Amino acid sequence: MSAELIINADFFETRVALVESGQVAEFYVERRSGRGIGGNIYKGRVVRVLPGMQAAFVDVALDKAAFLYVTDIHHPMGEIEQLWLHSCVVEEEDGQEDPDASSMGQELQEALDLPRSCAPVPIEERLQEGQDILVQVAKEPIGSKGARITTHITLPGRHLVLMPTMDHVGVSRRIENEKERKRLREIMCAIKPPNYGFIVRTVAEDAEPEKLKSEVDFLIKLWESIQRRAEQAPVPSLVYQELDITLRAVRDLFTKEVDRLVIDSESEYRNILNFTEAFMPSLRNSVELYDGDEPIFDAYGIEMEVQRALSRKIWLKSGGYIVIERTEALTAIDVNTGRYVGKRNLEETILKTNLEALKEIAYQLRLRNIGGIIIIDFIDMEKEASREKVCNALKEAMRRDKSKTNILGMSELGLVEMTRKRTRESIGQVLCEPCFYCEGAGYLKSKQTVCYEVLRELEREKSDFLGQNVVVMVHPEVAARFYDEERGHLERMEERLNACIMVKADPNIHLDQYDMAILEV
Repeated sequence: MSAELIINADFFETRVALVESGQVAEFYVERRSGRGIGGNIYKGRVVRVLPGMQAAFVDVALDKAAFLYVTDIHHPMGEIEQLWLHSCVVEEEDGQEDPDASSMGQELQEALDLPRSCAPVPIEERLQEGQDILVQVAKEPIGSKGARITTHITLPGRHLVLMPTMDHVGVSRRIENEKERKRLREIMCAIKPPNYGFIVRTVAEDAEPEKLKSEVDFLIKLWESIQRRAEQAPVPSLVYQELDITLRAVRDLFTKEVDRLVIDSESEYRNILNFTEAFMPSLRNSVELYDGDEPIFDAYGIEMEVQRALSRKIWLKSGGYIVIERTEALTAIDVNTGRYVGKRNLEETILKTNLEALKEIAYQLRLRNIGGIIIIDFIDMEKEASREKVCNALKEAMRRDKSKTNILGMSELGLVEMTRKRTRESIGQVLCEPCFYCEGAGYLKSKQTVCYEVLRELEREKSDFLGQNVVVMVHPEVAARFYDEERGHLERMEERLNACIMVKADPNIHLDQYDMAILEV
């Protein structure tokens, strides 16, 4: 499978697209005015401890206080309990928004056979209001929720992730060769200093010991400099800022499976060359500077895919379609046959539509970065074998998604419940805002409804309008309906009020609003 990393770096925002076999698989955007804070390390102050929720709010100089859960707090304790505590909350191999991450918590659990029943120390025994604390953003603010933070600091490098609060060596589960896993683990156990933990990332497969040792030294020096800055920093303040999206994409997405990286900014191109020279010299020749006249995202067909990812309705090649609706609590996806009528029988038509739709659903979930609870309403199938086939095919399609997913079986109504790990806002949340017309409802009052509201308002205020010349200001489309379909109702209201009612179009008036007044002669 061919893969390319395409980066559009403008002075106002940077967009990154991972293209697999000519199709945009993942999309990231970072704006200069709103750079992401995931991975940032802050010196904060506890402002409130909530024993009932086993959580605390910490002031880290953001708009909203950050949320710290009890199992996200490092505590000097026995090695086994400490590892279990960390495994409860660290679900990615590096704690960052890394598309190449694997589940470190489960890996530690399986490797050490850690008990899940041991109870963590209550938060009121760990934190006090007014206490200063060093924390890292584990999950960026999403919607109305503040950032989720942790005291289990993780510093990702190209091949390794440093965990200074743990003393453990883990290897990414995506490295499946047991001999290679054993080799990497033995190398890390030999070169790492005591009281430091490391996770070997997927790209470290076949890496030489010298390269790993160099990165170990770099990450430890970085951690020591962060500690020194934290000692002198005021509270609250930013102590360490994660790499910008360009270098983060190079570090986390530019793997040996990616054939080339193409970027349209000369300054960022030089930064990438310097970064690759230091950390991945073998990939330096795969970096290209785009110099075409056409915008880079247009040239690679990415702009069209991004716009498609913002659509509510997605058409399938067969003529069927899916509808994606996002609510505050969950995302609902509906599958419909649309124009597809099939060739043989109804069950086969429905099965083919569902099988085609699930591939598009898996693609859209990854591209749009939709997280949380997801409900998929497949077209009802009578045969149990068909339902099982669709459910298994969905699980297989989601295997390529690097975010953690959990898919339950299909219900009798054809509903599939699933969850997808949410670490940042979806494309829709980043690129769009609620409609100031409908306030996010997605609907407006019909023109007919507005006409009848105007008539009722005239009736309601008839004591003021009797025998008067009345002017009603409405949206042009509402005015057109008054002078066409609703003209008879308007004339009848004029008779009832013994008044002259003039409807005037005003393009500056909202579609479902109106204004009326007595016209002085």
